[in-house]
Amino acid sequence: MAMTMLRALPTQASAARCVPAAKSPVVAIRCIPAPVSKAFSSGVANFPNGKALRCGLVSSRCTSSLGRQRLSVSSAAATDVQEETHEYQAEVHRMMDMIVNSLYSNREVFLRELVSNGSDALDKMRFEGLTDRAAFETGEELEMRIKADKDNHTITIEDTGIGMTKEELLDSLGTIARSGTAKFAEKVKQTKGDAQLIGQFGVGFYSSFLVADRVTVQSKSNSSDKTWLWESAAGSHSFKVREDDSGEPLKRGTRVTLHLKEDAYELADEKKLQDLIKQYSEFIQFPIRLWSTKQEQEKVLDEEATKRKQDAADAKAKEEGKDEAEAVEPVMRTTSKSSQEWQIQNDSKPLWTRPPREVSGEEYDAFFKQTFKEFLEPLAHSHFNVEGTIEFTAMLFVPGMAPFEQQDAMARSRNIKLFVKRVFISDEFDEDLMPRYLSFIKGVVDSSDLPLNVSREILQESRVVRVIKRQLVKRSLDMLREVSERPAEGDKRSDYSTFWESFGRNLKLGCIEDSANRKVLSELLRFPSSQTGEDMTSLKEYTSRMKEGQKDIFYMAADSLDAASSAPFVERLVQRDYEVLYLTEPIDEVAIQNLADYDDKKFVDVSREGIDLGTDDQDTKKAEEQTEQLKSLTDFMAKVLGEKVEKVVVSQRLADSPCALVTSKFGYSANMERIMKTQAMGDSRAMEYMRGRRTLEVNPDHPVIASLKARYDEHGDSDEDSEAMTELLYETSLLTSGFSVESPKEFANRIYGMMSGVSSGNGTSRSQRKQSKQSSGPAVDPEILGADPKDPWN
Repeated sequence: MAMTMLRALPTQASAARCVPAAKSPVVAIRCIPAPVSKAFSSGVANFPNGKALRCGLVSSRCTSSLGRQRLSVSSAAATDVQEETHEYQAEVHRMMDMIVNSLYSNREVFLRELVSNGSDALDKMRFEGLTDRAAFETGEELEMRIKADKDNHTITIEDTGIGMTKEELLDSLGTIARSGTAKFAEKVKQTKGDAQLIGQFGVGFYSSFLVADRVTVQSKSNSSDKTWLWESAAGSHSFKVREDDSGEPLKRGTRVTLHLKEDAYELADEKKLQDLIKQYSEFIQFPIRLWSTKQEQEKVLDEEATKRKQDAADAKAKEEGKDEAEAVEPVMRTTSKSSQEWQIQNDSKPLWTRPPREVSGEEYDAFFKQTFKEFLEPLAHSHFNVEGTIEFTAMLFVPGMAPFEQQDAMARSRNIKLFVKRVFISDEFDEDLMPRYLSFIKGVVDSSDLPLNVSREILQESRVVRVIKRQLVKRSLDMLREVSERPAEGDKRSDYSTFWESFGRNLKLGCIEDSANRKVLSELLRFPSSQTGEDMTSLKEYTSRMKEGQKDIFYMAADSLDAASSAPFVERLVQRDYEVLYLTEPIDEVAIQNLADYDDKKFVDVSREGIDLGTDDQDTKKAEEQTEQLKSLTDFMAKVLGEKVEKVVVSQRLADSPCALVTSKFGYSANMERIMKTQAMGDSRAMEYMRGRRTLEVNPDHPVIASLKARYDEHGDSDEDSEAMTELLYETSLLTSGFSVESPKEFANRIYGMMSGVSSGNGTSRSQRKQSKQSSGPAVDPEILGADPKDPWN
């Protein structure tokens, strides 16, 4: 059966235009515009040629698409699709409003944008002068001049760049988002030239309306013998262009005058402009001169003082009988004289643009101090260029000391200064360019490939940013590795010891957050140990001292070095000459757990169960015998303690302590439990869930355990003193193992009871005193006898 393709295209009258085939008894309709749908509802569709299509079977199904309705009917024949192409339109006044009021968050960037425009104009002039020396006949100086007028509330930015003709003014300033710089850069690229141009979006000029009610632009190009003036006001949708008749002609270049808004009057101040130039445009390659006030000291004649001195000399001469004294030496005084002149503001040179081999160490140190306001030389620096599909230059520094407010610097640092072609963009991109744990690294990054938004205030996520970040991290870690390999000089501390004291915690944080670089970071870690005391040792040094047959790296986490070294868990290890790392900072244990192993050797927490001390057959046999001998006692202690412990076992790790509480392999250790309890926003439910199971280990060779065993063998399960001793042993093991006592009052009462028993019980136990009291029978009241009548003394 033949089928007909029927298409409906919307026209101005929203009608459908249909083209039928000669034979079409059945029509299937997928989407019908409103007018056509109405026609088909009656079973008849009218066509322009006057013919009608009668439908016997109609199947409707609508699909919508933005800006288009389509009616399609399957057919053996199909007609061509008619379509129109339109250009986007924009409401200019809305566009200008968005650029001025929505594009920039900081209005002070207006100076950065205008100075960058001036720098581009100067660079264009320089490039043109290379190909045509006659271009410099109107002046060879390439510079910018900025002047503030407080009285008239204006700021003037003038450059001696390439200038603009009337047509170029209309083209560049009259067309929003058309970048003359980008157009010129493309031309330079085609001629294989080199021009360091900044602009790319074509909207930077309009940032001047952030601070100005009215803006005038005077421009003179070598291509024209006239100076042209462009003028527009904030909020206006039009601009004026006319020949300049202000009486202040330009030889060449552009002069931008900002008539400030009332709330921006404070910007017409030379000190404020000086700060903005230093912040954003300090490294522009062309001189930036600011009309500044200069204070000079000069000596002038103090006439009054000279007259007094002369009068005194004349009086003395009269006393001596002389007519008058000789003229005295004039008295001079120092006075301050103010003068105004053009002063260069960007005398600092961008070191990163020079080859590293041409920059001395003194220059790096001076740049670091000046740029980052530091007073100590950096511990290390790295200067490198990356070329290829992504190009950027960077200089990184390791500070000589930590900032005083280091906890705040960790939260939000501003240590990486981002430049685009020597123009400062921002120092708030640290999190995009550096991971948090390397936030102490200071440096500059200059790249033209960075995906900035139009206002240059937001760094967009892209492959370019990831590549730059990866390179910065790699170079930073290379710097730190180089510092760690430096030997100490004489009795002085090594540079890495100084670094570790200031920034060691940052690298431990890196072990948690940066899984890709954990192996590199593990080489940089330092900890005290049972063999080095307060001195630090690296993991590489630790493994070099490991005993033969030792498979694991032992560590003990506590809140101080004394607590770690005196913990009962390390007693047997130290006796057998095993080295134990002491983790004394809250972040240490988490960092080690994230590392998991080093050089194929696992980290083992000595406060947890299942520690392997490499015992031989003789030690194993002895342990089995002691376990069997103390089985009745350990069962009794487990019964007394109940749910407080999972089990009571004979220990192989204790030497001097009677007992200790070890935790299971999973869950919080004693140290981590203590840390989590101190968290302000801690979750008590999660804390209870993550708490590790506790096992009480007893030392079979300790006199206290031997005494308790003897007492238990004598009195059995019903002895109250054995129960009290068990409770007291548990609570003391809580303290020595790093836990907190669950009930300090009950613990104190047990201590007091023991002390009172020793002081008043003559060495007898509580049960013995109780039995003695019971065997003496009930108390008898004394009998009072009367007086004896036979007593001679009565």
